[in-house]
Amino acid sequence: MNEPSKQPESTGRHEAIDVSDFVYAATGARVRRLTMPDGAHWFPAVDVCKELGHTNSRQALADHVPEGHREILETVTGAYGLSIPAGREWRRDLNVLSLQGLVLLVNACTKPACAPFKQWVAEVIETVQREGSYSLEEAEVQPAGPGAPIAYAMPEQVAEAIVRLEAHNLQVDEDLAVAQREALTLQKEMLATQQATLATQQAALTTEQAALAAQQAALVAQQAMAQAMERIADRLDGLVLGRPSPTGTFGDHATT
Repeated sequence: MNEPSKQPESTGRHEAIDVSDFVYAATGARVRRLTMPDGAHWFPAVDVCKELGHTNSRQALADHVPEGHREILETVTGAYGLSIPAGREWRRDLNVLSLQGLVLLVNACTKPACAPFKQWVAEVIETVQREGSYSLEEAEVQPAGPGAPIAYAMPEQVAEAIVRLEAHNLQVDEDLAVAQREALTLQKEMLATQQATLATQQAALTTEQAALAAQQAALVAQQAMAQAMERIADRLDGLVLGRPSPTGTFGDHATT
């Protein structure tokens, strides 16, 4: 059993169409995959349903996928004597789909992105009905070496679906990059505005501090003037008290 990131170079079985590209064209996404020793592929139903827009995965499976093409992960791995893959996303009770089950879900999907693949499936069925079989065209360039498997050209509808998906993904990436640049520019403008506001506030604070210092200086000057006035008043009072009384001097002279 192999996860997509751990798919070996060769499993002893040759696939005419790479299963990753096949599923990508069908669902419009790179879906997680488990590959068994015999080459059978199984996919988490929750991943497939999410990409196809099925909000209720259990209902979607019950409506569109026969029991023979859906199973519990523990049952699938146990049939090969394998253990459950590591990671919290791989649960024992996880519903998984065979490749046929995945195609059945795709055929029940109404997303426009799935239309090219569904049209190709319809073409395959019609060709089989009319001619008795359907075969892929051989690729123009074949692998070298004795015993090398035949390489097949990807069906036109599948290839076009992949091209459109990649173009869409590139456009999404470009739009995201533009949005990120605009957000960065907006953040810079907001930062500049905040810095200008802070500078204004600091200037206002400096002005307030200068005004407060002036008020304090004026208060000190007023206090100094008050103290000076008090000293002058005290000195005047002392002069008045120490001066001889004119009335007392005249009385003594008259008595004599």
